[in-house]
Amino acid sequence: MQFHMIPGGPKPVAPFSHAVEAGGFVFVTGQMPDSPEAPGVLPDSIVSQTHAVMANLRKVLAGLSLGFEHVVMARVYLTQFKQDYAAMNEVYRTYFAEGRLPARTCVGVTGLAYDALIEIDLIVRRPD
Repeated sequence: MQFHMIPGGPKPVAPFSHAVEAGGFVFVTGQMPDSPEAPGVLPDSIVSQTHAVMANLRKVLAGLSLGFEHVVMARVYLTQFKQDYAAMNEVYRTYFAEGRLPARTCVGVTGLAYDALIEIDLIVRRPD
């Protein structure tokens, strides 16, 4: 197993690695909608928070020489599920090629770090 911390990546809110690699799979820790330059400072809307989460995921993936095209599973956590689900989906789908959407679970939760509206984690398959 390899434990990865990406230089210049998002600041972890707790004791964890950005990603752990095992058996050809990479498990990317759930990312928050802040930025490495301003930890804990969040945009206001679900649209901007979703873009910020995806930017942090992209940064972690790029640090591992991977991209969204390698994602096999995503898990999305929303604190205001009914209110934010449709808008989040509109943003989320723009990050993946048509016909190449990863498997996904999306759940409503009672709270996230920094009082974020969204968090997303990924399972990625490293190409052979």
